[in-house]
Amino acid sequence: MPKRDKQAAGQRLLSAFRAAGAVEIAPDILLPAESLLDLYGEDIRARAYVTADPIRGEMMLRPDFTVPVVQAHMENGAEPARYCYLGEVFRKQDMGETRPENPRDSEYLQAGFELFTRDPGADAEVFALFHRLLAPYGLSAETGDMGLLLDAVRGLPLTAPRRDALLHHIWRPGRFQRLLARFSAPVPPRDFPDTGAPWAGLRDEAEMQARIARLCDDMGVAPLPGIWSERLAQLFALRAPAPAAIARLRDLARDMPAIGKAVARIEARFAAIEARGIAPEQIVFEASHGRATMEYYDGFTFSFRAGHTGWPPVASGGRYDALTRVLGKGREIPAIGGIIRAGLIAEMEAI
Repeated sequence: MPKRDKQAAGQRLLSAFRAAGAVEIAPDILLPAESLLDLYGEDIRARAYVTADPIRGEMMLRPDFTVPVVQAHMENGAEPARYCYLGEVFRKQDMGETRPENPRDSEYLQAGFELFTRDPGADAEVFALFHRLLAPYGLSAETGDMGLLLDAVRGLPLTAPRRDALLHHIWRPGRFQRLLARFSAPVPPRDFPDTGAPWAGLRDEAEMQARIARLCDDMGVAPLPGIWSERLAQLFALRAPAPAAIARLRDLARDMPAIGKAVARIEARFAAIEARGIAPEQIVFEASHGRATMEYYDGFTFSFRAGHTGWPPVASGGRYDALTRVLGKGREIPAIGGIIRAGLIAEMEAI
């Protein structure tokens, strides 16, 4: 795909975002790595291009726009605020991975839109904007809500350390499932004899003693009743058109009261989306949708997909309220945004 075609598609998207009231912003391509990599999660952290600068320290090529945009907004921005951008992001490719734009592409042209506002209708506004821009391409829309899953885990009858461990790994389904299985079984007894041998390794004696104390405490914890694992499995596997998904969520909330508020929020969101002229039955709700995206998403997530095998989402986005608290240094504001891959738009237009 010629670069000029991607740029032309990107410029059209950028113009549409400007027409929606967004101010264009251009974060640096080379960003400080130390503070930002921890915010992206393991997937992007492993795929970021990192280098060392003799003056500025560890730096990375921009793997994403949202974090630097939030950082810039929390330092200088007023509220509400809308931003848009167009530029390349850079990520190493997994072995054997293929992309429709180029099997060995390590950079992608993204057009994006970010909205910082306390308006409860922001989710519907951003989704409707992306839906309108992508309507000519016949894409399928999918949504989720990471807040639903986080609330479900917070509602489990577990000790705080076990609950925190599950919350930490919720974006990594394999690790999450192994931990859940471990917490659902009795802890085998272990002995930690004092052999008198000197302590070795990177952790000091106080850290190791604290670790041993936590392990001893955990041995006395009763296993999580199996019914909770079954309920979580039903929730995480839920995938259906929005009306059917909402009905199923209401049923699940009877046995999982902790998700009640999230279910009400999801129902209200789809009502707001419908009020903008978009039929909910044409939107798939997948409870686990957000588990394969950025780890900073903590609420509504969405994506638009083409019917081409092996293609990544043409567009994706979500809510990241907690990220503004982390970067806000005492300030916070609800925020949601998304990106469109301009190269895939150009690819579809060429077909």
